[in-house]
Amino acid sequence: MSILVYAEHDNATLKGVTLNVIAAAQAIGGDITVLVAGEGCAAVADEAAKVAGVSKVLLADNAAYTHQLAENVAALVAEVGKDYTHILAAATTSGKNFAPRAAALLDVGMISEISSVESADTFKRPIYAGNAIATVQSSDAIKVITVRGTSFDAVAAEGGSAGVETLGSATDAGISSFVGEELAKSDRPDLTAAKVVISGGRGMQNGDNFEMLYTLADKLGAAVGASRAAVDAGFVPNDMQVGQTGKIVAPELYIAIGISGAIQHLAGMKDSKVIVAINKDEEAPIFQVADYGLVADLFDAVPALQSQL
Repeated sequence: MSILVYAEHDNATLKGVTLNVIAAAQAIGGDITVLVAGEGCAAVADEAAKVAGVSKVLLADNAAYTHQLAENVAALVAEVGKDYTHILAAATTSGKNFAPRAAALLDVGMISEISSVESADTFKRPIYAGNAIATVQSSDAIKVITVRGTSFDAVAAEGGSAGVETLGSATDAGISSFVGEELAKSDRPDLTAAKVVISGGRGMQNGDNFEMLYTLADKLGAAVGASRAAVDAGFVPNDMQVGQTGKIVAPELYIAIGISGAIQHLAGMKDSKVIVAINKDEEAPIFQVADYGLVADLFDAVPALQSQL
């Protein structure tokens, strides 16, 4: 078997979730090739070549892939991937965008967000907002798969010595263009990569009260997230949302403050190693998944917690 892994990166460094996808590839078994597409991203290819378990790295360095537009990347992945038995990508915004397109171009099925590898053709994936696990078997010659990174332990970033092969041709579909982006800058760790995450919900009452969480997060070196209810209420921007329609996190410690624990939210954080919940409603669903629960008013509990740190 041969597996093509699409690398997530920012044209400068390899993103950690790629290491989780390579772990899933290793669970399938076979030779692993990593595809790096971008512009001026040779350093990323060199970084990928050092990852343990990688046999070869393909580098597509072209202006057509500068912003990794889904239409262009899908055509590339379909063209390169036709010679592989499996194509794997992270279940991120990028992966969810181009992978189904690539599957359509290859005329095969798409298997989304696998959380476990049972065999080379059988996988498990969450459905119904994580309330059930489906076992999916594919008979397609090429299996296009997105991987839920939080379900696989990352492989070592060092220890490999793969060769880097440069691809000569590039595909520009010409049907989409990059307009612009605004990057939120923060000294705190990225939400999906942080070891500690503190999230606030509707119980925070307003956006100003999130300052309490920011202060607490700074003391713990944590990232700050929010429930969909808090985002929908306009308390915080939507890039902070944790849940089925937000970001999937699995930190070593997750602290849920003023979050009732709707199914949508639980689907995005219940794989956390240790879950702590603070809520004044002792019947809140969040306590069903929490390792530690405190029934208290958050406006009393959070200042008390800060004073002890």
